[in-house]
Amino acid sequence: MINFLRYQRLYFLISSVVIVAGLFSIFTNGYKNSIDFSGGTILQYQTSRQVDVSSLSERLKTQKLNVVEQEIRGKNLTLKFEALTTAQEKIVLNELKKDAGSVTILRAETVGATLGKETIAKTVTASIVAILGILIYLTLSFKSVKFAVSAVVALLHDLLVMVGGYSIVSYFFGAELNTLFVTAILTTMSFSVHDTIVIFDKIREYRISKSEDIVLSANRAVTETIIRSVNNSMTIAFMLLALILFGGSTIRFFIVALLIGTLTGTYSSPFVATPFLVWLEKRKK
Repeated sequence: MINFLRYQRLYFLISSVVIVAGLFSIFTNGYKNSIDFSGGTILQYQTSRQVDVSSLSERLKTQKLNVVEQEIRGKNLTLKFEALTTAQEKIVLNELKKDAGSVTILRAETVGATLGKETIAKTVTASIVAILGILIYLTLSFKSVKFAVSAVVALLHDLLVMVGGYSIVSYFFGAELNTLFVTAILTTMSFSVHDTIVIFDKIREYRISKSEDIVLSANRAVTETIIRSVNNSMTIAFMLLALILFGGSTIRFFIVALLIGTLTGTYSSPFVATPFLVWLEKRKK
């Protein structure tokens, strides 16, 4: 049996550094919002030859069409504007054809900014309902609110790591904050609690059958489940890494968010939830 709880201060330090770095990035850099959140029109074209985007932007400005963002990947050109009408989209296409020759429209999408606000509001509501459900379910299952509170603390830890880590990825690699990231957050919440329940069930089993001290039971439970958790998480992580490398740009940052959630969920169950549960038990005594 390994005495994992011996290094509680190290776990606290690691979590603090990661969370503080993420929060610093959120408050200083924020996120690169996708069209889902900022609103506007996004137009994506495939051209037969390279386009001088700066020249195109200048010509569009004379017609009061300002390019908010632009991205070129080979012969694929993506332009983002404030919300455009159908007539204005035709103007952009005609101006592009002057430089690009033949043009194929890959994407033309207009979204209002209210969608992002509604998505955030619904996500927050769903998260609160999920957390309350977890609190009630674990309190009834383990007949102790301490188990429920510890699981929720680990879950909140994972959420902070995820939103902070994604802000860093957004700043350095241009990841956009979109509805797929919201999906990744809700997925991570379920993964985090799943691993925590396995460890807590072992702790409860040892305390009932052997009347062990909470520290001994916790160390024994983590020792017996850590290999299973790591193997399970590595299987998921390898699959996600393959998708990041070969899955295409559309879902790449969604997969990155899932990978962050998988790793932090694996870490938080033994090294955040369990030490917090032990602290609550000791505090009670």
